[in-house]
Amino acid sequence: MTHTPPDQHSTPTPAELREQIEHTRRELGETVQALADKTDVKARAQQKAGRLKEQAAVTAGELKAQAVKASSQVQDKLPGPVKEKAAQAAGQARAATAQVGRMWEEKAPEPLRQQAARSVQLTREHRAVLLLAAAGVTVLWLAGRRRKG
Repeated sequence: MTHTPPDQHSTPTPAELREQIEHTRRELGETVQALADKTDVKARAQQKAGRLKEQAAVTAGELKAQAVKASSQVQDKLPGPVKEKAAQAAGQARAATAQVGRMWEEKAPEPLRQQAARSVQLTREHRAVLLLAAAGVTVLWLAGRRRKG
C-alpha cells in the first residue's frame, strides 16, 4: 500500500481516494469485530471455561502421577508382614462388600434398587464431569492448605 502524503496543493487521485476508503473500511471492520468480540459474554465465558478445563485436566494428571508415585514409594517401604495384613484386609473388604451387595439385592425394596441403579448409570455417563469436579475441589483444597501452611 502506497500512501503519498498529500501536499497542500495536490488533490488526491480517484485511485488514492479509493485506496484510503478501502483502508478505512478494513480498519473500521476490525474495530467493529473487536468490539463485538468483547461484548459476546457467552463466547468469552466458553473460552474461559475451556482454558480452565484444560488447566484442571493438566493439574489432575499431575496429581494422579504424584499419587501413583507416592503410593509406590509407600508400598516399597512397607515391611512384608504389613503388606500381607493389608492384602488380607483387602480380601476381607471385598468379601464383605460382596455380602452387602447380596443382602442389598435380597432385602432392598424394588423402587430403591431402581433409583440406585439410575444413580449408578448417571454417574457412569457423567464420569468425566465428576472427575473434573473432584480434581477442582482437590486443587482448591491443596491451595487452601498451602496458604495456611
